[in-house]
Amino acid sequence: MAAPTYNDAMAEALERLSTVGYEHGTRTLVNHAPMAAEALAHMGYTEAVSPWLDRTLTRHAYHEAPEPRWRLSPDDPAEWRAALGDFSRVGDWTALFARRLEEEPWRDVLALWWPRLIPGVLSMLGHGVIRTAHAVRALERAGEEDRLQRGELAHGLGYWAARYQAGPDATGGAATEEAGDAMEALDRLTADNAGVYATARPRFPVPLVHAVTTPAAVRLVSAYVPARQRWPSYLATAEATRVMRSTFAVGPAITRPEPPADAPSAAEAFATAVEIGDEHAIKLAEVAVRLDSRAPDHRYAAASHTANRAIARFRR
Repeated sequence: MAAPTYNDAMAEALERLSTVGYEHGTRTLVNHAPMAAEALAHMGYTEAVSPWLDRTLTRHAYHEAPEPRWRLSPDDPAEWRAALGDFSRVGDWTALFARRLEEEPWRDVLALWWPRLIPGVLSMLGHGVIRTAHAVRALERAGEEDRLQRGELAHGLGYWAARYQAGPDATGGAATEEAGDAMEALDRLTADNAGVYATARPRFPVPLVHAVTTPAAVRLVSAYVPARQRWPSYLATAEATRVMRSTFAVGPAITRPEPPADAPSAAEAFATAVEIGDEHAIKLAEVAVRLDSRAPDHRYAAASHTANRAIARFRR
């Protein structure tokens, strides 16, 4: 039997996850299932998506998908601003974005809401923007008419808005930079943070992963938003990941470590992450392959390899 196509694997995944909420457990842990499923499918591991979902749906006590309670108007700034960061309104936020995405092209919706949400890129360690980025890539690949993928983008944006917390003001000088510089700056930021992760040896391996996956997500989406929005996005992301590093990294931040002698290739690290089965390992490894293929840099595979070893030990 032929392996499922990317679109078939994602359609099955999103159908299965349609009743699953945004978080799981009692400690506000994020539902990574749609993101990890998309990373697996994007990397060509479409046959792994369904069994991976079987395991994660058994392993985690996911909350139920919330229903909308009150209609939230996008045309009343006072109303929607008051609802930012109010997780009790997550169903309302998702419904708002679902309506907008039914009525307008998804790039127009993204262009309007991206600058409103990017100051909160640090919210929930970047998970709002990371889920949004996976949804954007999937929707671009599946096409505008794909109902399930439009719905997943609504979920990504809705979760981001409902968990929104504004970070430190980092927008100074935004108008003076070129959009191309912002994309290059995001690449440098991601690579530097990968170098930090590869050498930081944090006590808990997962939180610092987001210092790599968050700027990678912002870089991915920045290709689809107006150029004038890219430099402010970089500035907000740089500040957010500075906070992550200062909070979770142990010891000095080494952004450009020497290549480790035992590091596998990025593709080999991804295969190992799939064997481990951890969603963070999978997402980081996909970032490593994606960025290393665009601009080869040993730091990506080193970070993924470090995460694989640490997360595998942590899961024992």
